[in-house]
Amino acid sequence: MNGQTDFPLLGKINSPADLRELPESSLEQVARELRGCLLNSVSQSGGHFAAGLGTVELTVALHYLYNTPEDRIVWDVGHQAYPHKILTGRRDRMHTVRKKGGVAPFPKRDESDYDTFGVGHSSTSISAALGMALAARATGSSRRAVAVIGDGGLTAGMAFEALNHAGDTGADMLVVLNDNNMSISPNVGALSNRFAQLLSGKLYTTVREGSKKVLSQVPNAWELARRAEEHVKGFIVPGTLFEEFGFNYIGPIDGHDLPTVLNTLRNIQKLKGPQFLHIITKKGKGYAPAEEDPVAYHGVTPFDPVVGIVPGVTVAAPKPSYSQIFGDWLCDMAAHDPRLVAITPAMREGSGLVRFEREYPDRYFDVAIAEQHSVTVAAGMACDGLKPVVAIYSTFLQRGYDQLVHDVVIQNLPVLFAIDRAGVVGADGPTHNGSYDNSFLRCLPNIVLMAPADENECRQMLYTGFIHDGPAAVRYPRGGGANVTVDRAMTALPIGVAEVRRRGRSIAILAFGSMVTPCEQVAENLNASLVNMRFIKPLDEQLIIEMAQTHDVLVTIEENVVAGGAGSGVIEFLAAQGIAQLTLNIGLPDRLLQHGSRDDMLDDAGLTSDKIEAAIRAYLEKTGKHSAAKIA
Repeated sequence: MNGQTDFPLLGKINSPADLRELPESSLEQVARELRGCLLNSVSQSGGHFAAGLGTVELTVALHYLYNTPEDRIVWDVGHQAYPHKILTGRRDRMHTVRKKGGVAPFPKRDESDYDTFGVGHSSTSISAALGMALAARATGSSRRAVAVIGDGGLTAGMAFEALNHAGDTGADMLVVLNDNNMSISPNVGALSNRFAQLLSGKLYTTVREGSKKVLSQVPNAWELARRAEEHVKGFIVPGTLFEEFGFNYIGPIDGHDLPTVLNTLRNIQKLKGPQFLHIITKKGKGYAPAEEDPVAYHGVTPFDPVVGIVPGVTVAAPKPSYSQIFGDWLCDMAAHDPRLVAITPAMREGSGLVRFEREYPDRYFDVAIAEQHSVTVAAGMACDGLKPVVAIYSTFLQRGYDQLVHDVVIQNLPVLFAIDRAGVVGADGPTHNGSYDNSFLRCLPNIVLMAPADENECRQMLYTGFIHDGPAAVRYPRGGGANVTVDRAMTALPIGVAEVRRRGRSIAILAFGSMVTPCEQVAENLNASLVNMRFIKPLDEQLIIEMAQTHDVLVTIEENVVAGGAGSGVIEFLAAQGIAQLTLNIGLPDRLLQHGSRDDMLDDAGLTSDKIEAAIRAYLEKTGKHSAAKIA
């Protein structure tokens, strides 16, 4: 693609400074070209798509009116930030997004000065932008701060905590609510656009501030006027809530009406204190298939933009994913036990809950982007006789950790956590890797923590955890497993009992979960014993003692950081028993693994069969055990 030929204006924009040189009359053409560039690049590379189509006009307006990167724009989550990346010098590299060594999938501080805050998890933008606004005030800077957050991101408690604090500080900042909820679209039109411009204009602001000074001397009159203003605004706009937080609410306006967006933002720049701009956009705007099915086009694999996504072709999978295994088990278990309820923090599709919601709508609870709440509401359900299953990604469980400890573990409640995306995830990179859950879960009393070696074992572990009378968790990776036959029957596994897959000599490999399969060839090559440990907590202590007494070297391996992980638990146990044994811990390295394919990341981490074998051979050489091992 020749950017200057295909996109004559956009092709000349290598930074927002170039954009600001253009006359305002040309910006609508820039927006059209930006939308076309986004379609061209993401259809080649895959990535987040529909959300970016909805923020094209807003992105153009913000970079045109604000002196970025000196002025700070913080994009919540970052799904909608691809147009921002295109305008900020990464246009010709967008086809590499999410690929190893390519453009990052989310704003990333060390990728560009225009990425003012690293994101990936939702609902952090208002807090971050407020911090920047307070820093500007403390240093006497005129730098401005803007947070752009979606209506989904605004469902998280952290966003409301930030709004509450911002209103209290009176900081000069702008929060833009990008609202693409279709049910609110009738509010958009000439009247609401005009009303928003009036609310942000000089006349209204002057009258409002002047009235405060005069009427504040007459308390009853001032209170009456304040309430009257709120009611007048409340009749036309849903802004009273944000006014109560201390923000000046403006909107809603049509986020695709570029002149209106520009005029409103220009007015807002003249105002002091916390400002809240409510814009209405359409997810997938400008590409008909994405407008019709924004969920399918939220994150895409490469597709033909003329044809669009073809169901069953572009997303076909050669084997069922662990998410599908979980979804099928959940429906089967629900048919057997009416107490089962399923909870997800806005991850229905990703966690495999689509079928369950369809078949058991009264037992399905999507709590929105509220991970902390998802854990505590499950605890409340468990207190009164239900059997909750919380379907959550490993990286998002981190956000509910206090609730896990305080509300579930301390009370020893029977809540099952189905932890998807444990280990490396691939293209979403370090913000989404599930690198730490072995470490932060195994230190908790009462909990049973399991990791399946294959799909069938995942099903049986979910059943084991569900019938356990206490907290339990099953962690499994993204994508598929060993592609084994899944037994439809459900059989509880004996808790804390591992499985010996191969008997060898000298070396015993204790593999956890996803690492069992790559270690099978390693064990053959090294004539090593291979144990599928199954349980991170409780460990199979008797088998560990046996392996330590009958082998020269133990090797633990897991798709989790080494620090505090399952391997650390093995060493702690041996030390407590007074058993001195050479033990090599292999796991994710003590550094952030960057985005790429899942295979790329496992290779980078040294968790492929050949690299595992090389690490074991190097350890044997270092410890002088290479000859005793009698390996090839």
